Amino acid sequence: MTQQGDNWWDKLYDESAPDTAPTVSGDTLDDHFATTPRAPRRDDPPPLPPAPPPAPHAPLAPHPTPPEPPTAPPPPEAPPAAAPSVPPVAPPPPAPPAPPAPPAASAPPVVPAPSAPRRPASDGGAPWEAPVGAGPRTFAAAPPAAPPVAVETPTVQVPLPEEPAPDGDLTVQVPVPVPVPVPRPRTGFVGSRPPTYEAEPTALPVARPGELGELVADTVLDGARYGTCTLRAASVRGDSARYRGEPRRDALLTARFGHDDTALVLVAVAAGSRAAEDAHLAAADACHWIAEAVGRSHARLSEDIRSGRRGDLKSGLHRLTDRTYGKLRARAVERGVAPDEYSATLRCLLVPADPECRTRVFFGIGGGGLFRLRDGSWQDLEPLLPEPAAVTGAPVVGFGSPPAEEDRLTMDLGITTAPPLIEDPVPPPAEPFRFRASVARAGDTLLLASPGLADPMRGEPALAHELAARWADAEPPGLAAFLADTQLRVTGYADDRTGVAVWEA
Repeated sequence: MTQQGDNWWDKLYDESAPDTAPTVSGDTLDDHFATTPRAPRRDDPPPLPPAPPPAPHAPLAPHPTPPEPPTAPPPPEAPPAAAPSVPPVAPPPPAPPAPPAPPAASAPPVVPAPSAPRRPASDGGAPWEAPVGAGPRTFAAAPPAAPPVAVETPTVQVPLPEEPAPDGDLTVQVPVPVPVPVPRPRTGFVGSRPPTYEAEPTALPVARPGELGELVADTVLDGARYGTCTLRAASVRGDSARYRGEPRRDALLTARFGHDDTALVLVAVAAGSRAAEDAHLAAADACHWIAEAVGRSHARLSEDIRSGRRGDLKSGLHRLTDRTYGKLRARAVERGVAPDEYSATLRCLLVPADPECRTRVFFGIGGGGLFRLRDGSWQDLEPLLPEPAAVTGAPVVGFGSPPAEEDRLTMDLGITTAPPLIEDPVPPPAEPFRFRASVARAGDTLLLASPGLADPMRGEPALAHELAARWADAEPPGLAAFLADTQLRVTGYADDRTGVAVWEA
């Protein structure tokens, strides 16, 4: 090394020369370079061995400024390895211009325009795949007016967006649910104009603390299938009661007594008086008490029906009905009201579960309707009652019914008794007992209706025609469809509606 080079070397590495840094350190520039922090990369190559130090007396060319120590150039970065959890890093673009790199997997999908080019098959994707950046497919529901059809669940091949396939062939079978349109039940109205009230409930009845057990639901729906018949029953609060916030005065009860072929199905329908305040309670009591009476005698009643003992059935059911109304009068006395204020009409239907027996028995007291749909036409099966003018004789005990056993024995013995002294006018006779037993045929539909449904059936032919058209199919309607059928509204008829229909297979 020359003298000039030695002087420069000594001046550069003289320990007595002050350092420009705040503190004096004994390490060298190479040590500073080696300890410079740098963020490690998982894809960095292994570190290279340090370069050998220069010869102690190698000649150095004179230079106006001190050169930095030679260092090895950084190695070129290797392409990132494919890893499921780390998104790929695009390499730096080379000197010639190249197409832009695809967006990262975490970027939000961008829906391309319809004219956007599809991704070529050369970049790893199948030729039928969606354009680059397209999001997951969405399927709109079919219009509700379309008829229901049986549709198999299709499958489509969709690549995994989170884990790109290295060879572009990895696909999965993803089931795509296709909504099947379901027709809604038809309600609506019949007649020349729509009814005044709304079609849906508005106001609830008033509730009183301590009497919450007396609340009545707006709608009751029930159904069953035994033997060759299918049963549908519904009771709905009338439009006027819904508007005024009054309780439903109609009551509906369905019960099965017994097991197997000896079982007996009872359907009881009661309608309270509109003028009575507790009419809904009287109707509910009438249904429960007649059901208890029939339940205790169901074995005998089922045997009489299957054996065809019409006389025994009529007398037995008449007796059970009289006991029910006797309890209603006693309950009226307990509540401190007149007997006619705590009463209700009562209509019942007995259907045996034996598939070999097609006898259907109707009995009850009060207004309503009994209809049969046969061969597309309605038949009114309401038992005929004698005209008031045809009834002769003085008002005596047991008016309208055969004489009691005690009266017959008294007359046979020849004992005469003075008639009771009646100062007040004689009250009108009670409602007569109604009874009818009919044999059903395959395809018949029997309808038991409360006054709120029987009156428009007789007064509005359009309602009877519409129900006949809806129930013409061999398959009975479901519960929801039957409820919609019974709610077909008619102008001028806004009372509670209760209907029980039996379809014969």
